[in-house]
Amino acid sequence: MLVKKTNKESSFISWIVKLILLTTGAFIAGFGLEGFLIPNSMIDGGIVGISIMLSYLTKINLGILLFCLNLPFIFLALKKLGRIFVVQTAYAITMLSLSVNVFHKMHVTDDLLLATVFGGVVLGLGVGLILRSNAALDGTEILAIKLAKKAGFSIGEIIMFFNFFIYTAAGFLFGWDRAMYSILVYFIAYKVIDIVLEGLNESKSVTIISNRAEKIGEEIIKRLDVGVTYLSGKGGYTGEDKKIIYCVISRLELVKLKELVNLIDKQSFIAIENVHEVEGVRIKQKRAGKKK
Repeated sequence: MLVKKTNKESSFISWIVKLILLTTGAFIAGFGLEGFLIPNSMIDGGIVGISIMLSYLTKINLGILLFCLNLPFIFLALKKLGRIFVVQTAYAITMLSLSVNVFHKMHVTDDLLLATVFGGVVLGLGVGLILRSNAALDGTEILAIKLAKKAGFSIGEIIMFFNFFIYTAAGFLFGWDRAMYSILVYFIAYKVIDIVLEGLNESKSVTIISNRAEKIGEEIIKRLDVGVTYLSGKGGYTGEDKKIIYCVISRLELVKLKELVNLIDKQSFIAIENVHEVEGVRIKQKRAGKKK
């Protein structure tokens, strides 16, 4: 006999899983910093980059600087982002501060290209796990969220503004070649974070306009086992009423769909867009069917 878990039990398990992810993400990020970047005089952006440079200049422990410099931003987030986010962010930053001491002097490679690529991948994986667990590792992101509305710029633009000065300072301190490698690390990490947050199974949303919309819709449902939605529209040139098909498919199904549509109506109009995340009963049923 199966016993349903209570809300308290589910909440407790959820918190344990989140703590494991936060700890794992922080230690992976710490390994990326100490194993690849710092031994090769490279930095990350934001408060982490500032901490690395200050630690190099003052010889103060990097973990202490990471915690102390991020502390004001943690309190800044309390009003804007809520208590849970602040607690989880404080925990993640504490774990990162601990991890850089654990992995201190763990020098993996002297090859600058390998250090750049693998440092970016490892760092992005760690930061991605932290962000996926509703926390942050860097105070500049929190500050950017706070300033975005007041300054009239996007969060990404504000972060890039700060990083411009940070990487310029790194150029004077470590040399311009190391600053440029650091910028590459940042972009590699950025792409890996996207993969961690959004996954590799990128779907496609497809909009089809055709005079044989119903026939195309029936075939899509029958041959691809994909749900479709019919939308009403009107042609801009002709003024005629049009039936529009909308559906979401995987990348593997895209070629089949295009062949199917062209077979029925070569004059049809097809628009395809990337969809990073899809949820719904139909999607869950389809995924469950594939797993059996």
